[in-house]
Amino acid sequence: MKEKEPKNLYQKALQIPVLRSVLAWMFRNAGILAGLVVLCVFLSFGTATFATKTNIINILRQITTNVCLTVGIMMAILLGGIDLTGGAIFALSGCIAAKAVMSMELPVFAAVLLGCLAGLVVGMLNGVIIAYTDMPPFIVTLAMQNICRGAAYLYADGNPIRVSHDGFEKIGMGYVGMIPLPVVYSVIILAVSAWILTQTKMGQEIYAVGGNREAARFTGINIHKTQIFVYGYSGLLAGFAGIVLAARMASGQPAVGLGYETDAVAAAVLGGTSMSGGIGTPGGMIIGILVIGVLNNGLNLLHVNSFWQYVARGVVILLAVYVDLMRKKKA
Repeated sequence: MKEKEPKNLYQKALQIPVLRSVLAWMFRNAGILAGLVVLCVFLSFGTATFATKTNIINILRQITTNVCLTVGIMMAILLGGIDLTGGAIFALSGCIAAKAVMSMELPVFAAVLLGCLAGLVVGMLNGVIIAYTDMPPFIVTLAMQNICRGAAYLYADGNPIRVSHDGFEKIGMGYVGMIPLPVVYSVIILAVSAWILTQTKMGQEIYAVGGNREAARFTGINIHKTQIFVYGYSGLLAGFAGIVLAARMASGQPAVGLGYETDAVAAAVLGGTSMSGGIGTPGGMIIGILVIGVLNNGLNLLHVNSFWQYVARGVVILLAVYVDLMRKKKA
């Protein structure tokens, strides 16, 4: 028999795999997408500069550091844990890369590798401790946060490490056409991370361990390997983001990254990642990152006192976790 012709545009769109995936993503994240649209409309009418090309590029540039941190924290939450080390790794990796270029006179490529290696080592150390001691991830990563922050201050002698090297600065301030290089890095990182979570065996294992650890163990999943991979990947991304941030500021600063984890947790939970683990999608996380970035930018444009901005972010996290709890109860 001949198949029936689609009756309307929506049905025709469903026949195209890419459009079908996009529509499914929109329906799945309809609530947070609606919130993002409402926020953008409000700020467009409430401020004169929000909807300008310059400000939109500025928002995209500002959220690049949050992208790396949120990806790592989301994966840790999917695993049933948390990673609070990212902001401190930003500082340590940035200082290591800056000093490698200025004091050791290493090539920029080598300095970047050193900074990324520092983040990877810290992340894998987190994973090894969590995997083989059964210590709570919150405690392990909180302790490592303090260790990395102290190490950054010691390495930099408590002062910013100034960088005057065009090649290094270009990492954070260069452009591809009219697109800032950090935005390009973020798109690549999001694409790779989404591929890992949705198309690889490791991604399946992350969801399985977060959903039911004992069941995952009985199916033969190496839980220790999965934990070490997730925390190592999170540390690597944080290390790279710290280098990009140092290049953008033309200095490695041991005080940078304070409180960055707050925005990352908020973005992950807003995007539908469940704090109990095993539930969350890269697509939802992207919307969460955009919401936090637009909110921070909008509050600045509205000249809201910086102290009230902390309050606003705290309220957003509480609401996001409450919605997550309600969603779980309904399910």
